[in-house]
Amino acid sequence: MTAQFVLVHGGRHGGWCWRPVAQRLRAAGHEVFTPTLSGLGERAHLLTREVGLATHVEDIVATFEYEDIRDAVLVGHSYGGVPVTGALERIADRVRVQVLLDAQVPRAGESVFDINGPERAKAMIALADEGGEGWYIPPADAARYGVTDPADAAWVNRRMTAQPLRTYQDPSGPTGRAWRHPGLYVECVPSSQEPHMLKRMRERAATDPFFGYRVLETAHNAMVTDPDAVTALLLEALELPVG
Repeated sequence: MTAQFVLVHGGRHGGWCWRPVAQRLRAAGHEVFTPTLSGLGERAHLLTREVGLATHVEDIVATFEYEDIRDAVLVGHSYGGVPVTGALERIADRVRVQVLLDAQVPRAGESVFDINGPERAKAMIALADEGGEGWYIPPADAARYGVTDPADAAWVNRRMTAQPLRTYQDPSGPTGRAWRHPGLYVECVPSSQEPHMLKRMRERAATDPFFGYRVLETAHNAMVTDPDAVTALLLEALELPVG
């Protein structure tokens, strides 16, 4: 079965980070889209104070509309889970299943900073104040995401870009459709996500026949550190019940 995959990157990354996984999925005969969110990656020239969470939700919705994507596997990594959750309010009928790769999954009204807690939020704001003119977070080193292979780390570090602070501060809009949609949560061990987030996902998987939970023993940037395993899990998602 030929399928469509839409792979959404996390904070300070771009669609480029999915290249190893996208190559494998395409080699298996699937169609793959790796949109880059506004202000990041090759779209870093669009970075402004006005870029917020709603902008990134629109980026995902527009990808589905302009590429006429239907019955897709929609994947959100890390921060990417937040705009994916928002986008599902409008494109759920175009998405077969969602895959949340070590991702943040907000409830309505929650921001990334709400999910991560006050200490982490304070640290991110300090980074923006020190090196981002108070409104963007400077690029991070690949080591922060568990990428230790020298060649992989160099590849990542050449492409990392700043993140608009507002995308972490803005509260999420409605998220009910995402929390009811079939899908799979993948925890990377050790996970970069807060324990309460993983608890919510595990509890959902224990009671929801249309939602699964897997553990992947690799770094947070699993699409770089273990693309074979990530590809296998995405193909597994095609077999999930869809209700």
